[in-house]
Amino acid sequence: MATVLEIDLAALAHNFNYLKSKVKPGVKMLAVTKAFGYGTDAVAVAQKLESLHVDYFAVAYAAEGVALRKGGITTPILVLHPQLETFEEIITHCLEPNIYSYRVLEAFIAIAEEKKLQDYPVHIKFNTGLNRLGFKPGNEDQLLKTLKKNEVIRVKSLFSHLVASEDLNEQEFTRNQISKFKSCASKMITGLGYAPILHQSNTSGIINFEEAQFDMVRTGIGLYGYGNDPGEDAHLKPVATLKSLISQIHEIEPGESVGYNRAHFAEKPERSATIPLGHADGISREYGNGKGYVTIKGKKAPILGNVCMDMVMVDVTQIACEEGDEVIIFGKGAPLPELAKKVGSISYELLTAISQRVKRKIVNT
Repeated sequence: MATVLEIDLAALAHNFNYLKSKVKPGVKMLAVTKAFGYGTDAVAVAQKLESLHVDYFAVAYAAEGVALRKGGITTPILVLHPQLETFEEIITHCLEPNIYSYRVLEAFIAIAEEKKLQDYPVHIKFNTGLNRLGFKPGNEDQLLKTLKKNEVIRVKSLFSHLVASEDLNEQEFTRNQISKFKSCASKMITGLGYAPILHQSNTSGIINFEEAQFDMVRTGIGLYGYGNDPGEDAHLKPVATLKSLISQIHEIEPGESVGYNRAHFAEKPERSATIPLGHADGISREYGNGKGYVTIKGKKAPILGNVCMDMVMVDVTQIACEEGDEVIIFGKGAPLPELAKKVGSISYELLTAISQRVKRKIVNT
């Protein structure tokens, strides 16, 4: 295929080591590889990170953890959003569930008792302000009562998630979250009689809030080259570069239209280049009509008209290029955050939107 997502494992290693340099000695590193490794290749990413001695992995769903196990990954894997129907699969593949509600807790204890498990590792999540998943502060006594009356599970970690660690205007809110988590953790540790791993920081938390490092930090987007801040992005390297080529060049006369619904009309002579990728590949229609662009010969070529399912047409009137020339959509030489911002989006969304039909190519192993 002409369109390919190059995944640079040397860049991944650089980012991991840079982020590791930001945490205190002895603090564990958890790598988030959910959503196909943020749209890259989760197994290839995990294999590289395991070779760098990462301490933990996290995935969203059980199937993602199973894929890592089948790829040979032996490092512990936290499942952040386990579903009750996947508990059997979680246990079979030695995955570790996030317990975020009493329903989940009671259901997992039931299957653990049925299988006669002992001290199976689980993770308890507290909701300190995101209001997505987790026990709210104040539930510690009831949680401890349930946890202490059985021996089938053991709390491996206590954790929470920061809401706006990238936004320094929300420092007071973030520090309040950190304070709430410390209080929850203190009560749980006292009641359990042992100290599980504590973790709350995401990538931006690592960078902006040293006091939230605790025993382990979690990094997702940072591993893939983005620190939610232009200054930090300068220290990171994009892991994924989406490349394609020019399939055909057209000379467009004044008054002619380009693409579906005749969304673009040429006011003067133009040259358009057709690129073999479209909204089926993850380039949303939002990028059409000049909002989005590709990079050819180091120059931006705006998208003309509507994004098609399998193709886009771009303006190369001012670019000396030929059919078959390389096109960069994002990555090295074409900053992803800049492109995403054009449609009010973020790096996470565009990166994870790239379709699985786009070939992944591993480089710099």
